[in-house]
Amino acid sequence: VQLQASGGGLVQAGGSLKLSCVASGRHFVVDEMGWYRQAPGNQRELVARIISDFTTNYADTVKGRFTITRDNAKNTSLQMNSLKLEDTAVYYCNAKGRNYLHSPYDVWGQGTLVTVSS
Repeated sequence: VQLQASGGGLVQAGGSLKLSCVASGRHFVVDEMGWYRQAPGNQRELVARIISDFTTNYADTVKGRFTITRDNAKNTSLQMNSLKLEDTAVYYCNAKGRNYLHSPYDVWGQGTLVTVSS
C-alpha cells in the first residue's frame, strides 16, 4: 500500500488549505486514515483521523478549524481553515488496514509542507 499526499503550500494566517491523500496498491482494505504533522523540533502528532465507520478524532488545537473527510474508501482530505502560525509543519498522511494477504499494514505518505505566514 502506498500513499500520495498533496496540497501543501504557503498561506497567510487566517487562510485555508486543503490536503489530499490517495491510497493505492493491490487489493487492500483501509480501516483508518489520518493526518499527522511534525513541526521543527517537535514530535509527530495526530491532527485528525477518520475510521471506517466515519468516526472522526481531532487534536484539540485544530477542533473547529480542520475537517477530515473520506472522499471514497481510499482517499482522504483535510480541509484546514483559519490557519495559524503554529499550524506550520510537515503534514503526513497515514493509513492502517489489511492487505491482500489479510495482514495488517500501517503506512505513511511522503509528507507535504504547510507554511503559515503572518
